[in-house]
Amino acid sequence: MRDNPLHSYQLYIAGKDVEGDGWVYTVSAQSLLEDVFTSVALKRDLERNPESEAARHPYVVGRCAIASDAAIDLATEAAASAAPGWAAIPLERRMRLGTLFRQELGRRRDEFLAMLVAEGHPVSLARWELSCLFQVYSEESLGWYRQRMHTEFEHAGRRLIVRRRPDGVVAFNPPQNAPAPSAALAVLALMAGNAVVVRAPRSIALSTMWLLREVVAPLLDEVGAPPGVLNAVCSNPRQTLDRWLESPLIDDIFYIGGSEEGLRFQERCVAHGKKPILELAGNDTIVVWKDADPRRAAEAICEAFYGSGQICMVPNCVLAHPAVADDLIAAVKERAKAVRPGYPEDEGVLLSPVRRSERFFGLLRQSLDLGAELVTGGERTELDGTPSTTGVFLQPTVVRVNGLPGARRFDVVRQETFFPLLPIVVPEPSDDDELLAGFVEFVNTNDYGLRNSLWAESDDVVEAFVGRVVNGGLLKVNDSHIGFLPYLPSHGGTGLTGGVFGEANYPMLKTSHLQGVSIGRGVSPREAVFGS
Repeated sequence: MRDNPLHSYQLYIAGKDVEGDGWVYTVSAQSLLEDVFTSVALKRDLERNPESEAARHPYVVGRCAIASDAAIDLATEAAASAAPGWAAIPLERRMRLGTLFRQELGRRRDEFLAMLVAEGHPVSLARWELSCLFQVYSEESLGWYRQRMHTEFEHAGRRLIVRRRPDGVVAFNPPQNAPAPSAALAVLALMAGNAVVVRAPRSIALSTMWLLREVVAPLLDEVGAPPGVLNAVCSNPRQTLDRWLESPLIDDIFYIGGSEEGLRFQERCVAHGKKPILELAGNDTIVVWKDADPRRAAEAICEAFYGSGQICMVPNCVLAHPAVADDLIAAVKERAKAVRPGYPEDEGVLLSPVRRSERFFGLLRQSLDLGAELVTGGERTELDGTPSTTGVFLQPTVVRVNGLPGARRFDVVRQETFFPLLPIVVPEPSDDDELLAGFVEFVNTNDYGLRNSLWAESDDVVEAFVGRVVNGGLLKVNDSHIGFLPYLPSHGGTGLTGGVFGEANYPMLKTSHLQGVSIGRGVSPREAVFGS
């Protein structure tokens, strides 16, 4: 029997806990690795009978109430009712929310990490996800947001203001692979003066509901936000998105998901008069120049395998200068061996289970058929790292693709794979100026545009790369590809990553709009138009 009380969350609407239509249950990710049949049976028993003794089983972590259509609409109405009053609260008071949120996350970090681990995030990656939020809400970043939200000038007897105003009601659709850290971005929309409605994914709702109900809601009370500024419902995506699109009360929809579905959704948003804010797929490139340290570059490259590649911002393709390619590939092969599977709560585990791996093997087979060389990996593996035909993990896998022209014939190069499958493209030896031009063109012609990074010592190469690369929302040089920093965006990009409105995504700015203000004293309108 369980030692701790079951986490239980109803819908959160207009500052109140509201009953739903049944429950969905979360069983620990460890249990799915230990005894998948028992875990699935427990969930089924509890969804049929919430009073079942199964609720006391130690595998069962928590439950969340399910929203009906009426509850989804009620949450939207509550947000629309609260939005004007919240927008009228001074910016400085709203900005306090960011500081309070960072401090509360620090105080409750162990609870936050435990929630992510229970949902299957390896604890090392859960810490990385938390590090993102600490940077997004750092005092440096908050100061920069504040500057962008309101700036004043004096000119010709006038007080001129350039400011950003909240869009109104912002609906958030977090992804299944990282729902709580993504839902935490809603705090930025709140700081901008918006009211929000967040959909907790029905299949993995617990961490999102915990974060919003236990952490964010009390902070809103502390800063005096009206009830309804924050609303959280657990519901199906299609059911919820359709209602948001049809509602005249929703202004923005923050959609995180795949590119194909996201771009179709973008069209529907525009047709319904909504602002689409998209966080879609990434197909990031790392360029390694001939003077780079192969071992340090290999550290960043092997971030491609974290979470089994099921993270949009990990590297997906490497371009290696032919002079350093062999040493680099050897270093990557060696480091890849240390990226291991295991229970999510075990230190050092970086691989996550991959439940449906047919496409992985199809992509690998196509690459080898087209002439790629298998460097390492390519098999399923058991929990202890033993190769197996039935394991739920995939080995970190590297293929070498020779030649830059035609490299995008390989689907592993052209597309985001969302697997621990990394192509290293090695061009034919050539003049360095020609190679650099080819690398820059390759990065700029990527259909995706999330992050790109470069490893090089030459100042001329670094400056040329920084000056000429225009694709993507973030460019890193000689640094972790997935690491977070203050001021810089944590998300956002161009092309298939962000849609037609894609760019670096600062959610506080994306969920607001620019407005200019002029306040005159003793100004002659005629002189203002025609001059003195």
